[in-house]
Amino acid sequence: MIELKNVTKEFKVGAKDKVVALKDINLHVQKGEIVLLKGPSGSGKSTILSLIAALNKPTIGEVIVDGKRVSKLADNFTSLFRRENIGFIFQRYNLIPSLSAKENVIVPLIPSNPDSNWLEDRLQELFQNFSLESKMEVMVKNLSGGEQQRVAIARALVNNPSIIIADEPTANLDKKLSLEFIEILKKLKNGHNSIIIASHDPLFFDLDFIDRQIDIHNGEIL
Repeated sequence: MIELKNVTKEFKVGAKDKVVALKDINLHVQKGEIVLLKGPSGSGKSTILSLIAALNKPTIGEVIVDGKRVSKLADNFTSLFRRENIGFIFQRYNLIPSLSAKENVIVPLIPSNPDSNWLEDRLQELFQNFSLESKMEVMVKNLSGGEQQRVAIARALVNNPSIIIADEPTANLDKKLSLEFIEILKKLKNGHNSIIIASHDPLFFDLDFIDRQIDIHNGEIL
């Protein structure tokens, strides 16, 4: 379970000024839920995601993931928390163009030095699930946009994360690829992963497989 308790987040602007990105937010996400954070750019959606992933710490309040107070983790433990618990789906894929599809998916696992047999089985499973078996050794710069998207999702899933975070995942996609992404997202709903999507794309509104939609405006939950 993910819990934000009375969370306020402020960012300093210059020497004296500050911006209040979140104001006394309380949020619960149950295991297996798919939750959509709705709101315009600058409303605080991405800030919530960054707090859940321990990329930022709240100014006030607590962030708790599976009973662990991640907002209190020392900086040298936050990367380990992310590696073990979080899968990221980015706006712009964030793939390394000079590496193959297979190598891009492996990148998040390098620090943990996984067993080679497990890794090979996991890669085969993912690339088969995303119909990318023939693309494993292809440089991602030579893949189509849809193929790059699927490689990026496979990378997010390779470590079997309990939480999948998608920040404006369709912002740079055309409608066809956006609908393909939504179909993949639907298939990811399995009761094990909590999936949190931040988006103002109307394609996400009122999808039947999304458990909850949470409206955020000016750093507050409406």
